[in-house]
Amino acid sequence: MTPESGLLLLANVSTLAVCLVLKLPQIFTVVAAKNARGLSVRSLLLELTGFLVFLTYQTYYEYPLATYLEYPILIIQDAILLMCVLFYNGNIGTALPYSILFILGWRLITIHKFIIDLAMNLSTCISALSKYAQLQSLWKTHDSDRVSALTWSFAIYTVCTRIFTTLMTTQDIAVLIRYAVIGVLNIWVLTTIIYYRKAGKKKE
Repeated sequence: MTPESGLLLLANVSTLAVCLVLKLPQIFTVVAAKNARGLSVRSLLLELTGFLVFLTYQTYYEYPLATYLEYPILIIQDAILLMCVLFYNGNIGTALPYSILFILGWRLITIHKFIIDLAMNLSTCISALSKYAQLQSLWKTHDSDRVSALTWSFAIYTVCTRIFTTLMTTQDIAVLIRYAVIGVLNIWVLTTIIYYRKAGKKKE
């Protein structure tokens, strides 16, 4: 095994390991507090959309499974987190319409290669908007106590490893741009979480 292949294997395995628990700190935080204040439903919906589009794009072009294996896991965790947030916000009744829209949208983008390519380009904007929606929620509430800094730290790590694995394998520019944009915004969200947490402690 060459040093490059060893690093690639390490990056893929560590990314999958982190993604297995990436959303769990956030889920546990919401359930323990029985409160989803500071979390954006719009952000979760946009993130789920971006994950589904990205997974579809990767499978359509038959990219190496190891470079996107974590996405089904992330989709499941995001769906569970969304259910928790809707439940504690008193909006659990909207879960079924959201599910139907996701299924219909996913079927639509698999119709033609052009639609998949277009959806992939749009997914970068969608994912960026999901992060911005979370930032807006934090700016509005000035409260980050129910937003897990650990989850966002995990997200930053996985973006960094995925930039590396993409450079080492497919070198897909659209994928690299997506990861770069998401990485910058993830850092912004984490910085905002830490800022409001420190501000809250000062008030106490």
